[in-house]
Order: sequence, then C-alpha cells, then structure tokens
Amino acid sequence: MARNRIIVPEAKNAMEQFKMEAANEVGVQLNNGYNGDLTSKQAGSVGGQMVKKMIQSAENQLKGSK
Repeated sequence: MARNRIIVPEAKNAMEQFKMEAANEVGVQLNNGYNGDLTSKQAGSVGGQMVKKMIQSAENQLKGSK
C-alpha cells in the first residue's frame, strides 16, 4: 500500500513535475499515472535523485541565511 501522500495538496502539480525532472536526469522514462512496471533499481534512482536535489536545496537555503 502506497503512503506517499502530499502534505501540501497545492504542491501536487509541482511535485509531479519535480519527479519527472528527477527521472529524466537519471534516464528513467516515466508515464503520467501508473508506473508499476519500473524496476526497483529505476524507482530507487528516481527517489534518490529527488532526495539529493531536496537536500541540495535545503543546504543552499541554509547557506544563504547566514
């Protein structure tokens, strides 16, 4: 059962775009909607890229606040 709820519903479209960009960066082709045919490696690559970009963004914000 998936538990990947969007905490801020207004961000849903932006998160979808973010996921597509991350997938493109790691060379994974995503479809709109269901992507259950992805391998665990592909899904992990997309998720890992998303986390990497989020951490980089947070680090840049922290750097700018000093």
